[in-house]
Amino acid sequence: MRITTWNVNGLRAALRKGFAEELASIRPDILLLQEVRAMPEQLPKPWAEPEGWVVHWNPAQKKGYAGTAVWTRQRSQLLHTGLGPTDPDPEGRLTLVRVGKLHVASAYLPSGSSSPERQVEKERWMRRFRPWATRQLKRTGPSILGGDLNIAHTEQDIFYAQGNSQNSGFLPHERQWFGRLLKSGWHDLVRQDVGDIDGPYSWWSNRGRARELDRGWRIDYMLANSAARLQFCHSRTHRQAGLAVSDHAPVTIELNM
Repeated sequence: MRITTWNVNGLRAALRKGFAEELASIRPDILLLQEVRAMPEQLPKPWAEPEGWVVHWNPAQKKGYAGTAVWTRQRSQLLHTGLGPTDPDPEGRLTLVRVGKLHVASAYLPSGSSSPERQVEKERWMRRFRPWATRQLKRTGPSILGGDLNIAHTEQDIFYAQGNSQNSGFLPHERQWFGRLLKSGWHDLVRQDVGDIDGPYSWWSNRGRARELDRGWRIDYMLANSAARLQFCHSRTHRQAGLAVSDHAPVTIELNM
């Protein structure tokens, strides 16, 4: 089974830039989208209900902003949006579905880089997200948590660590939070696969020559509980697809399921 996560930086724009062609090349069985930035009715008609897919949308209430979705080739069931039935999710930050025995979530944690107020909102999400993720670990079957978590965990996950140590996304307490998330029982499949190297980066600033020179951040993750980790085969970060379509690269994992 092939699962891909992709922050598309606006699905309508991505469709104009070659999203369909890149998707056909990657050929995922499950697609986790973040930053959709559109209501389904705002998309070109074939993409509101794309042929061959079961689609679960979780758009933000504010048009043109945030939003997540999960597309599956197999029959799937939407379990909930947000962090549970009683937790409002006006920005469309999380979508959880079940595909057979597999639970899979598309997550898009807020960025705190635009203002102190957004950093406060990001940290509010972090405080609520980790207990939810811990509860997910208690499921007996395999679970995958994928998406843009807006945190580079270690110095290997960011090109210029020293210069970003006081910036949102690489703050010491954010990195510690991510470490505690992994210690709770989640496994970073891409890092497990690529080992002790820098990157592979999945997001690049448009400033300078960051995109051209691959001076980026690894903030798009595929996390697995122990049951899913046992089924893991390999990963791939599709740098060129990201450069063509979005400011994020799609990240794919293969499971033996």
